[in-house]
Amino acid sequence: MPLLHLSMRAGKPPAYRQAILDGLYRAMRETFNVPEDDQFMLITEHEAANFCYNASYLGVARSDALLFIQITANNTRGLEQKRALYRRIVELLGERPGIRPDDVFINLVEVAKENWSFGHGLAQYA
Repeated sequence: MPLLHLSMRAGKPPAYRQAILDGLYRAMRETFNVPEDDQFMLITEHEAANFCYNASYLGVARSDALLFIQITANNTRGLEQKRALYRRIVELLGERPGIRPDDVFINLVEVAKENWSFGHGLAQYA
């Protein structure tokens, strides 16, 4: 049950943001074995003064179209599955809405299964 937090510069139209959500969900379904309807994502938009990044860290040429993607997920997936997810996200977001690979920044945060409550005060995975 991944939880995605997306951060980007303000000003993109709703169709652009929906394309991002659709691409991320598809990538997770294809590479991370995420069940159907397991879709929990948040987009936060920031004005320029509140959106700081290095334009060339590690040789990546970032622009103001940079998208930060933080994925919190169970610690049950191996390195190859993670690499496949990163590649597929970049592919799909490149197709639609047209985000350059240099502008896709992904951070995966892994947690134990018992660290989730989906409602009712229960630890459904524990």
